[in-house]
Amino acid sequence: KAMVCFGDMFIELPHARTREMLRQDQEQLDEEINNLRKELRVKVNRLFEAQGKAELKGFNLNPMTAEEMKLINRILEG
Repeated sequence: KAMVCFGDMFIELPHARTREMLRQDQEQLDEEINNLRKELRVKVNRLFEAQGKAELKGFNLNPMTAEEMKLINRILEG
């Protein structure tokens, strides 16, 4: 069993249940982060357009995934 903190209280839960809860939370957080990044790009472009400035170059790039980073590191190490 694992001790999990909810607010100011600790609850003992089975490892499998705790692991599943953490996985779901992480997926939800990743989704929210990606949505915020997409919205930020649109908002920044609107701001630059309103100021009469050119669109930022390279601003629409996407971050590499952990798997892509592992592959790049493997290539660089030889």
